[in-house]
Parts: sequence; C-alpha cells; structure tokens
Amino acid sequence: MASGSTGMWLPPPGMGAGGWGTRTGMKVGGTPAVAASGEEIGPDGVREPGGEVHAWLPGQNQTVCGLALSRTRLRRFPHVRFDYSGTDVLTEADPVGWICPRCLAATAGRRGKEKHGWIRQSPRP
Repeated sequence: MASGSTGMWLPPPGMGAGGWGTRTGMKVGGTPAVAASGEEIGPDGVREPGGEVHAWLPGQNQTVCGLALSRTRLRRFPHVRFDYSGTDVLTEADPVGWICPRCLAATAGRRGKEKHGWIRQSPRP
C-alpha cells in the first residue's frame, strides 16, 4: 500500500475501476483493421498486407474469427481497413492470397434492415 493510504486497494494507473478488463486509453471495437500472414512494401514505401488476410479489431489480441495473433504469427496493419467483400476476385498479381471467410461473415453484418437471413415469399393471410 502507498503511504498515506486509507487502506483501500486502488487499481494501477491505466486500469479502470471495473477491473482488469476495462482498461482506459485502449480502444476496443470500431472499424476492423487487417491482420495478415505476410507483408509487402508498396510503391509509396508503406507496409501492405499479403498472404492470408483476417479482420482484427485494434486493441484485441485475436482476429474477429478467433485466431490468436501471437500463435498464428499474424502481423497487424492498423492503418489498413478490412474492407473486403465476398465478391472480391483475387488474381496472381494481388499480394493477398486468401481472405478469411469467417472474418468476411463477421464483418458483413445483416443485409439491410433484415432481422433474419431469409425472406418469406408468400405469407399466410
């Protein structure tokens, strides 16, 4: 305990009063960025993702599909947004070789304002 303390335990600096899971100053959520298995340097000198590409929320240690970044050795690209879609066509010239279908599904969300993934064609009267 610190000197002059009232006997209560206080969380260390940077940790919220809610406990270990509520750190302040760390942004969790928001727009997903890219985590990839490889990297290439673009013509402008900026790192670009290559190889296997996953969605990653900055502030977390795993991808959206649940892979641990450290165990899979995925590199983080916080400056690159995960804006891929299921209709993207990858060619041999692309540095990205594979886009995770689980991450695509998790970031796509629902179509429009639908509650379900299906539409009733002929409802009963």
